[in-house]
Formats: sequence, C-alpha cells, structure tokens
Amino acid sequence: MLELCEFLKNSYTCYHAVENAAAMLERAGFARLKEQEPWNLKAGGAYYVTRGGSIVAFRYAPTGPFAIVASHTDSPCFKLKENAALCDGTFTRLNAEGYGGGLWYTFFDRPLALAGRVVRGVGDRLVAETYVSASRFVLPSLAIHQNREANEKLSVNLQTELALAGLGEVSIADMVGPFIAYDLFLTPAEEPFFGGANGEFLTSPRLDDLAGAYASLHALIGAESTAHTLVAACFEAEEIGSSTQGGAGSDLLRGVLSRIADAQGKTREEELTALASSLLVSLDNAHSLHPDHPEKCDPTNRAVMGGGVVIKAHAGGAYTTDGMTAAIVKKVLTDAGVKVQPFYNRSDVRSGSTLGAISMRQVSIPSVDIGIAQLAMHSAAETMAWKDFAELEKALATLFKARITFDGNSVTIA
Repeated sequence: MLELCEFLKNSYTCYHAVENAAAMLERAGFARLKEQEPWNLKAGGAYYVTRGGSIVAFRYAPTGPFAIVASHTDSPCFKLKENAALCDGTFTRLNAEGYGGGLWYTFFDRPLALAGRVVRGVGDRLVAETYVSASRFVLPSLAIHQNREANEKLSVNLQTELALAGLGEVSIADMVGPFIAYDLFLTPAEEPFFGGANGEFLTSPRLDDLAGAYASLHALIGAESTAHTLVAACFEAEEIGSSTQGGAGSDLLRGVLSRIADAQGKTREEELTALASSLLVSLDNAHSLHPDHPEKCDPTNRAVMGGGVVIKAHAGGAYTTDGMTAAIVKKVLTDAGVKVQPFYNRSDVRSGSTLGAISMRQVSIPSVDIGIAQLAMHSAAETMAWKDFAELEKALATLFKARITFDGNSVTIA
C-alpha cells in the first residue's frame, strides 16, 4: 500500500503517471518500445510503449489471444490557458478552465500543485519534459461574512474563481522557466492518508483512476508468461471524452495489438480470430453507497466499500458488461476466493461512463467493466477501503492467469 501511496502522491498529472509507470516497469525488466521504430518482440519478453499521457505495457506470447486490462491516468483538475498569468496590479491569478467534471467546491482552500508538461526549445529540437512546482497555490474561498448563503447554496464560476499565484506581477516563465508551449494543470497536492478507527480507509487525490492503473501495472509485473499476451493499457483523457491522440478512442491500443499480431506472424483473419477470443477488462472505480445518502443508490445493487470488486452494468451501454462477460468474471473470481459485488446506477439518474465502451469503437473485444467502490468521486480527495484494493490486485492476477476459450455461445474456463 505504501508503494500505491507514493504513486498517487507523485502522479500529479497523466504525464507524471506515465513517467512513474515507466520507471516501475523498467525496474521490473520491461523494455521500452517506440512507435516510430520497428519492433523486435521475443517470446516471453516484456515491453511498454508511451504516447503522451498514455502507456501500454505487455508480456508477449508468440501465439494465442490477448488478456487486456484498460484504465486511465487522468483526473479532474484545472488546466491553464495560454497567457495564464492575470495581474490586476496587486495580485496575480492563474487563468484556467475546468478539466473534466470536478467536484469543484472541494478544490477551494487546499494546496494545489502547478504540474504537467512543458515544451522547451533546445537548439533545433523541441523537448517535452514533466514539471511540478515546488510552490503550492490556493483557490481561496469567499469568507462566510461576505457570502452568507454559502452553506445553503454554492455556485462555482470557473472564469472568476481563480487560484492565487502571488503578490504583484508573476509570469508563467517566472514559475516554470523558458518555454515554447505547455500543458500545465493545477492539481491537488495533498498526500494520501489512512483514516478510520483501524486505518481501514485510504483518502487521496486521484484514486479515480490511478488506483486502477497502478493495480493493472502491478498485476502485469507480477504475472508469469502464459500462452496468451497480457496487456495493461493506461489511457489519458478519459475525463474529457477519450478523443485525444492517446485516449481510449484513439488507435493506440489497436495499433499495439496489430503490431503484436504481426510479430506473431498472424494473417488478418488470424488476428481477428485472436481478438474475438480475447477479453478486455475496463477498470475504473464505482460509487460506493454513501452512509449519509443511501437514497442515491439502486435499491438492490448497492456497491459498498469493503464489499470487494465491483462488476458494473448499464442497460444503455455506458458500461460494456453483458451477461456472458459478467458470468466469466464472477466464476473466475469467486473460484479464486475474490469477493465480488454488482453495481447499477439508479434508473432515474444519468449514468456515468468510462473508457471501455469508447475503446470498443476501435477494438471490438468481449468486455466487462469492473472497479472498486469509493466515495467522493471527482473530489479533490477521494476515499476507498484499502482491503478492496487488495481484492482488486488478487482479481487482476487471477484474470491474467485464466485460460478463457470462446466458442460461439459457450465459454470454457481453465
């Protein structure tokens, strides 16, 4: 758990998450590949490739289908605009827009880090590097004496409510050094902590979905070579629709799988056969029953913290789970002693969605949505039960080991 906490603490943005993930993988013997170069894959080899804020890692097998776990590396925060330093002569504030659907009132009066990616000119080259400020910034609330209705109603205007950068005039270059362009964010800088009478809860920024990304990578690192290729895909931009160059809606995963199939010597027909025999696990967290608001949950399918791995389903296709893929996961996990529980949204509220359904538009594979239950999703600090994370790690290790054979309307599990 301490390694997870370090990952959560230091992965301020998707770019930091990828950098930290790559370091984890390289310590475990994974070799870096580049999309711009030919790949020479060897049986039993372990590899990874990055694109922006996304990373795809895999253990290569020369035959067989794929076992894929997909998660995401981004979380709601504020993204700086160009010419972001806004000075009125007394204060400099940072002009930013909301990134994703944040629970914005929770970001007030908390330490925020300026972090992301800065593109610098080095001779005739442009070099992108990750950046995080040593300074901390704050988005200050209006005092209760000046906003008497704040506890009855609070509306956050993201154009007028801006983080303080300093007294007097401060430029972005003063903070980050010389640059040509940047992808910079204001993101929660609080450290993860254990809470509850027995330390049973973990509260941290970015649990959604860095807990899932870390679990998938950790499971892949610990996996043994099998007759099928094991893949952990961690995508950027899930919180804003996955439509970026490295998002789940891009060709990143499809390209990686095609290059693996090429290395295996598969024909196009054999590649399609392998995909139809594969399983994609879309991994993202779910809403736990909130003890103060139980009425917000479905009456018969209430996920709870401490209840184990959540299997998510939705009639409108927001989640990819169907009866067969739910049955596969239930059998594999319960046979291994992993606790599972169902999750549905209330039928009278709009469902959230995640990257599985978007990824399916590029690579159509039998798929299931799972995760762990948490509170305060999209808050500056989210909460989960740490023993659910242990169940998730066991679940992913079990799914990577499972031999699942699809044959029309039947599936064999070994």
